[in-house]
Amino acid sequence: MGVKIIVGAQWGDEGKGKIVDLVSEKVDIVARYQGGPNAGHTVVIGDEQIILHQIPSGILRENTICIIGNGVVIDPVVLMQEIDFLKQKGIDVTGRLLISHRAHLIMPYHHLLDSSREEAQGVDKIGTTGRGIGPAYVDKYNRSGIRIVDLLDRDVLSEKLRKNIAEKNKVLERIYHAVQIDVDKVIQDYIEFDHLIDEYVTDVSVYLNEAIRQGKEILVEGAQGTMLDIDFGTYPFVTSSNPTAGGACCGLGIGPTSIEAVIGIAKAYTTRVGMGPMPTEFDPEFSQTIRQLGGEFGATTGRPRRCGWLDAVVLRHAVRINTLSSLVLTKLDVLDTLPEIKICTEYRYKNKTIKNYPAEINIQEQAVPIYETHPGWMQSTQNIRAFEEMPANAQAYIRRIEELTGVPIDIISVGSRRDQTIRKNRSLVRQPDQR
Repeated sequence: MGVKIIVGAQWGDEGKGKIVDLVSEKVDIVARYQGGPNAGHTVVIGDEQIILHQIPSGILRENTICIIGNGVVIDPVVLMQEIDFLKQKGIDVTGRLLISHRAHLIMPYHHLLDSSREEAQGVDKIGTTGRGIGPAYVDKYNRSGIRIVDLLDRDVLSEKLRKNIAEKNKVLERIYHAVQIDVDKVIQDYIEFDHLIDEYVTDVSVYLNEAIRQGKEILVEGAQGTMLDIDFGTYPFVTSSNPTAGGACCGLGIGPTSIEAVIGIAKAYTTRVGMGPMPTEFDPEFSQTIRQLGGEFGATTGRPRRCGWLDAVVLRHAVRINTLSSLVLTKLDVLDTLPEIKICTEYRYKNKTIKNYPAEINIQEQAVPIYETHPGWMQSTQNIRAFEEMPANAQAYIRRIEELTGVPIDIISVGSRRDQTIRKNRSLVRQPDQR
């Protein structure tokens, strides 16, 4: 009994939503520890695609409790839309969704500051989703953020908002020439929001630690991926929090000795959204081919994802930073029609071989991938359910990834549906249902 963490091992969009949905069938609690509504987790049930932005995808399992931790920044509008969406689908979250009273809130001025700053940056923009995530985290660490607990005292809330908005309005007007925020409207809107979420709010740290003491099975999920980590990602082209495993303890209020295993999710190739280095990126034509085969468009924004070959340098970085126990490989079926498949094993930079992912942005941008080429299997894997039944070349490709990363691949996803899953380690997931 213990806590398992699921993290993205690349630049996000690795298919964590499906895997959390699968693994959550066997757990009591699914908890999310960082990020905001810029992360979209997609689950396909039958012919229906369900996209969740803030609520863990474990909510789709009727006996699973879902938690949003203090490390998450919450957009009230998105959260309530998501709750209403789930209710319309016949999924009642009452008693199954808990939100930390220490979580920070995304305010209307965060949206404006995010989009205004990106627009002003021009060609030097970071490539954010414009959803106010970064500015909300800035306020958190500037000790001026608004937390859910602040909603409980209207005088405290009003005082903090009036001070914040007076400052933000000056920045919006004088630097970005943007519209002003109506402070009275914001105060009223967030007082109303307090009434809407009151039934879900609790001390998440107390709840989780009691659950750990009772021997509950707990699955912890991060948003985005290792390469977008504020410390260990491709800085400054990163998110504003720590999606790596180390962020889980701070983002939920649990101790590191509670962690039993860390599972990394990786695509059978590489993608990223937005700006920043990506050493194995395809040329535009082939990138478009893989994008269409894999449906590589952002779940939240619809932005086309950049595509490239599998990067073992990135995966080894993720294994080390997160102390990964195992890997889950997703979207293997996207490679079914390719006659040749490449894996980047190392980089070359100024006649030097690089085995570990560099911190210097200029090296990240100029590093030349060193590839090894593998024969494709040229047949569909979408209806295969056992590793031993996979084409020999597909098995060899998977085993080579295990050799290069030093950790086993326990689950292989060959399609978006729950049942399109191959389990090398059957202890992680039960037989998926056929819906």
